[in-house]
Amino acid sequence: MKPLSDIAAERGVLSGICQYGQDSFLDVADIIKSNTFTIDYNQIIFSCLESICKDGDNPTIDVASVYSVGEEKGLNNIMSRPEFLEHLNSLFRFPVSESNVRKLAAKIRKLEIARLLRNQLKEAGDSLLQLDGNETITQILGIAENSIFDFSSLLHDSENEPKRISTGLLDYVTFLGENQVDQIGLPTGFPEYDKAIGGGLRKGTINIIGARSGVGKSIISTNIGYHISSEHNIPVLFMDTEMTYEDHLHRLLAMASDTLINKIETGKFLDNPSIHRRVMYTVNKIESGKVPYDHKSIAGMPFEEQLAIMRRWIIKRVGLDNEGKANPCVIVYDYIKLMNSQDITGNMAEFQALGFMMSSLHNFTVRYGMPIMAFVQLNRDGLNKESSDVASGSDRIVWLCSNFTIFKEKSDEEIAQDGRENGNRKLVTVKQRHGPGMEYGNYINCYMNGSKAQITEGKTKFQLLNTNE
Repeated sequence: MKPLSDIAAERGVLSGICQYGQDSFLDVADIIKSNTFTIDYNQIIFSCLESICKDGDNPTIDVASVYSVGEEKGLNNIMSRPEFLEHLNSLFRFPVSESNVRKLAAKIRKLEIARLLRNQLKEAGDSLLQLDGNETITQILGIAENSIFDFSSLLHDSENEPKRISTGLLDYVTFLGENQVDQIGLPTGFPEYDKAIGGGLRKGTINIIGARSGVGKSIISTNIGYHISSEHNIPVLFMDTEMTYEDHLHRLLAMASDTLINKIETGKFLDNPSIHRRVMYTVNKIESGKVPYDHKSIAGMPFEEQLAIMRRWIIKRVGLDNEGKANPCVIVYDYIKLMNSQDITGNMAEFQALGFMMSSLHNFTVRYGMPIMAFVQLNRDGLNKESSDVASGSDRIVWLCSNFTIFKEKSDEEIAQDGRENGNRKLVTVKQRHGPGMEYGNYINCYMNGSKAQITEGKTKFQLLNTNE
């Protein structure tokens, strides 16, 4: 009988962690545990590697560090065996590609599931042997059915069965009443926008803002990301497809310190004491750890590698709760597009590749229960139209998002009607699964100061009309 294990795959996973360090561990930490391995030595080594990788930032992994952790765990008797030392040393020499470590981990996880299911079915078989023939057919079939239905509890996965709406209804409504909140999701710093999309950025959602090139996608994305991290101390990862770390940092410092970008870039903020104080206040605030904001330039990077970075960031920086979901955090993705021609393979067209990216991001948010704030380019129709069909590249971008909002320049007529003091940009929410959205013809007034990378939200058009009346 073929064993439900793959010794080579187990060795490959451990070797990947030993040779490539914490990044490889973070790649697999969400799908395997020590019990996933079938060899006792492998279970012990993974347990030690897990302790090493969780205790520090980019720790050194070598034979000595593994042995040190093993001693702390009281495993001296096992780890002192010559065959254990030989096995451990071999892991640092075993050839394995870093890109294959997660694939191998997924393989041994599936084999673990198969072993668990086999044991579950064996227990059902033992129960069947105890029957005496006086049972009903339903009772006999129930032994096998219950064995399968109860199996999901062994996987620690979320419940997949349909749920009667009355189940726990009173308790849930009571909980809501006793745990009132002002807003369901995370605030973006734009209250009218939060209201339109249903109370901020909700767990497991993709929130899309689309704009034409040069209108200010990067500026509004920076404003939202910095507000969430600095005002609410919630970790933010900014995935940047266009700007370098330095360029992004210049904009962020200018925005946060109310300083011209040019003054930051040239260092001339030092010439004015008042500006210098504002900049240094912002720098000290960020360096104090009160702004958990991370930036990653992903220009030209394959999409699968981007997902790996996001996954590592959640596991390493944010952490998972008891249900395997991410602690409160936000990923800002600026912006969804194909990085290079390699993203289009075989007969896959551009719109299909973009659809695949959007599907993967959607699955990611659901898997980890956290929101993504993403941005897209609008096609030429976005110059005049304000509907959900102006997203450039793929309809699936709009299909899979929880809300879609257009960010664009106001026309001369709109500026004249609203007054210049009420902004030069507008936000128009045209699709939402939660919240009221916006009435036809209404929009949120915004003022963008590009020289300081700042965007402030004003009143809606209808609010201004009511005030004037």
